[in-house]
Amino acid sequence: MHLLSLPSLLLPLAVASALPGRSQDSPPTSSSTKAIPTIWLAGDSTTAPGGGHNGTEGWGQYLKYSFGDNAFVNNSAYAGRSARSFTREGRFDRIAAAMKPGDFVVIELGINDGGKPINGSTSTTGDKGRADCPGAGNETCTVVFNNVTEIVQTFPTYIETATRKFISLGAVCVIISEQLPTNVWESGSYSYKPSFFSYYDLLGGPAGKTYLVQHGSYAAQAQKLLGAEVVDANYPMDHTHTAPFLADHSQAFVLGLKCGTSPLANLVVNATARIEASRGPCLPANDTLPI
Repeated sequence: MHLLSLPSLLLPLAVASALPGRSQDSPPTSSSTKAIPTIWLAGDSTTAPGGGHNGTEGWGQYLKYSFGDNAFVNNSAYAGRSARSFTREGRFDRIAAAMKPGDFVVIELGINDGGKPINGSTSTTGDKGRADCPGAGNETCTVVFNNVTEIVQTFPTYIETATRKFISLGAVCVIISEQLPTNVWESGSYSYKPSFFSYYDLLGGPAGKTYLVQHGSYAAQAQKLLGAEVVDANYPMDHTHTAPFLADHSQAFVLGLKCGTSPLANLVVNATARIEASRGPCLPANDTLPI
């Protein structure tokens, strides 16, 4: 696996029965209906239905508006999850069991993946079973979580394993989406640094049917344009979870798609120029990297 951190660069209607607890529309089942792909979203509260609660919302709830009748969106993100816990709880596996050849998968995780595993943690104490093993390769950490011994892997290993499975099952591609920023105006002046979990060339990049979308950087650019007053007012809970207005980061994600080369971009109904008017231009990295 090739891994490249990108800290210096400026740097998805659903199948209701696929995953329990999801309130979503089902695609047509008539044999005469054109086959429409599903875009499966795997992520945490910043993507998930209901966001972090308390008046917040996940960006994944708005993605369907950018695809119209070209695709269904199944938002299978879940609050409080990391690559480790999403894997351990079988959430990647449930998407794999429900998806069909010709579908797309978007993975956006990272906000709960930091730190290091703490031995003896439970679902409510310690690292809550979320922290990945530090490293960028095949490093492992052995800990006891909920009284069970767990071999904890690195963030890229979890993402690569899930990606390999989705591609082997016929996914057109897997989009690795950079995590959203925290409030870029929190300090009183604009400040943004791409996540530690920004990376590129997973499974060989486009040649391996994987693409990077710099969602965090595009969202940060949009928040810069909105200004401190608007942005601050739309973080009602903390500096991570956004109100519905700002949760429409799907436009920032879609701009990243349109500026890149992923085949998922071909299904977007928005015109690039229209998105750029409110979210800013394509970022420089798009000019140099085949994302």
